[in-house]
Amino acid sequence: MRRRILLVDDEVAVLLTLKAVLEISGFDVDTAASAREGVSKLHTREYQMLITDMRMEHDVAGVEVIRAARAAAYHPAVALLTAFPVAEEDWQEMGADRLLVKPMHTRILLQQIEDLIASHERKLTEMGIAVGQLALEAASEKKKTPSKRAAKSTPAKKNVKKVVAKKHAAKPKKKIMQEKKSSVKKTAKSSGRRRVR
Repeated sequence: MRRRILLVDDEVAVLLTLKAVLEISGFDVDTAASAREGVSKLHTREYQMLITDMRMEHDVAGVEVIRAARAAAYHPAVALLTAFPVAEEDWQEMGADRLLVKPMHTRILLQQIEDLIASHERKLTEMGIAVGQLALEAASEKKKTPSKRAAKSTPAKKNVKKVVAKKHAAKPKKKIMQEKKSSVKKTAKSSGRRRVR
């Protein structure tokens, strides 16, 4: 199974370059060009790792993305990508597991990502039962809550059935009307013929 990474950066060149490098190295990569889009994707899919820029819509937009990742039940590894070096205490307080400073040599970047994912997986294994329980709880909550699609499709199906039933009910009436019209025409023709005789 390919490991999935979410890249969040408002610089398109950085996104495309990193995406290409990571995909060539065997990762499944999603991208987001803003903190808002990144948070949304964290809620809709599961990722083994998040790599986010700090400065996007505003100077600390990356912190919003990191918080969303930390709140996710699947616990992704988190790397803060920045061109502006941050003190170790600061990025750790933000919730990041690693600081990646751009620009970076591709081989070094890949090694750091591999190391981070491996150490994060070890940490999750040590947490073991708690992580499994959180994932199961999240899955059971999704099952308990009816999906929007299901809620929307039920009335729509009922409406379709009503329309179909009305069409079927309307068909005999149409046939009756057609029969009446044809019988009236036949009567008129036959009465006209009688007059001619």
